[in-house]
Amino acid sequence: MAQKTPAKKSVPEDPRFAQAVQNYEAGLRALQEHKFDKAKGHLQKVLTGPNRGLADRASVHLNVCNQHLEKTANQFKTAEEHYDFAVSLMNVGDYVAAREHLEKLGKQVPRADYVAYGLAALDCLTGHAEDSLRHLNEAIELNALLRFQARNDSDFQNLAEDPRFTELLYPDPGGETPAPHSHSQSEEGF
Repeated sequence: MAQKTPAKKSVPEDPRFAQAVQNYEAGLRALQEHKFDKAKGHLQKVLTGPNRGLADRASVHLNVCNQHLEKTANQFKTAEEHYDFAVSLMNVGDYVAAREHLEKLGKQVPRADYVAYGLAALDCLTGHAEDSLRHLNEAIELNALLRFQARNDSDFQNLAEDPRFTELLYPDPGGETPAPHSHSQSEEGF
């Protein structure tokens, strides 16, 4: 009597490989549905699986997930929250990214005094004195109280000896507020 052998089971299937394939497929489905956190979880499991080729493909998709997650992590609820993030970038010395965020904010809220002030501070920190003075003047025009903040802000120490900076922060007391609208001397014939 002949013994029955299972049909077409020449290579035993590795359960770890099967699990890796399932995770890879689940990760791709989640990625296609723009569920990046879920996709990332599945794809990270594939990286530790037994198949290097599958892990390499998962790694590519994982990079896509990370890029999308990073982009959405930088979505801010308010302009002020976005500004705080830009300032934190300045504080750690990431001036390029800070400038990108401040310029983006400048387009979103063009008359925001704090954006002009942030650009002034960044310009000063990066050695762009002319731009710093221009942005600081703009900020002060939008909010005169920023004059007092700038006086004690260490970000402006590179401009401390510049007479234009001093004039901006300590204006002539008589020239600071415009005179009330009345007849000028020439109108009265003096």
